[in-house]
Amino acid sequence: MPDSEQTDPHLRAPSSPRASSQLGKVLLPAAVVLSVSIAALSWRSVKADTHTIRVTGSATQRITSDLLEWDATIEHRASSRAEAYRKVRADVAEAAKYLADKGIDESEVRVSATEVSAVYRTEYEEVAGEAVSQSRLAGYVASQTITVTSRNVAKVEALSREITGLLDKNIPIESDAPRYHYTGLEDLKIEILAEASADARERAERILDAAGSGAKLGAIVDTHMGVININPANSTATSWEGMNDKTSLDKDIITVVHVTYEVD
Repeated sequence: MPDSEQTDPHLRAPSSPRASSQLGKVLLPAAVVLSVSIAALSWRSVKADTHTIRVTGSATQRITSDLLEWDATIEHRASSRAEAYRKVRADVAEAAKYLADKGIDESEVRVSATEVSAVYRTEYEEVAGEAVSQSRLAGYVASQTITVTSRNVAKVEALSREITGLLDKNIPIESDAPRYHYTGLEDLKIEILAEASADARERAERILDAAGSGAKLGAIVDTHMGVININPANSTATSWEGMNDKTSLDKDIITVVHVTYEVD
């Protein structure tokens, strides 16, 4: 360059190709990060606009027990173990005959093993001016339990109330309250849960229709099954563990489900 030529101090020489390449390497990742950030913000905006509705559905069915269990216990007390055992065995045989005469099939009757236990009484004696207690053998108690399990619910239910016929024969028998069961419970649980789910959907649709917003029910987001309660007929009792009534012939099976739907 000639000495007479002046150079403007504000002017800069063009960047070299190597410098441009380095600048591109810095700007490209920044652009990618910016794009991802914009996409993430857009996704969050879409998610924030998603609306849901949570409803509870319920279902109730009346069932009638189709299986009955009934226990009756015969107990004898005697001065010797052998005598107590003999008396109980004889009365149990008489009771089994009584049940057979009433139409109870032998296959429906189960007899427990005989239990024999010693009975003691407390006596007091005066020793050196003081009352001292002592336990003395008073005899033995033997008992056996007869269990009737039958699908002929009406017959066994009536028989459990007519057991006084054995008392008239001097047979010391104690009758427990019958236990009522429903054998189709597992299949019914599936059916009633489906009914409760259908009820939940109908409730959600009615709520949206009543709101008048034009919104439509979308996909299921979450579901939660409540406990199943089996109560005496017309009872609405509930329990976190679930009720399982065995005292009533007629029962109500009740269940609830909680369902969350998207709203479109």
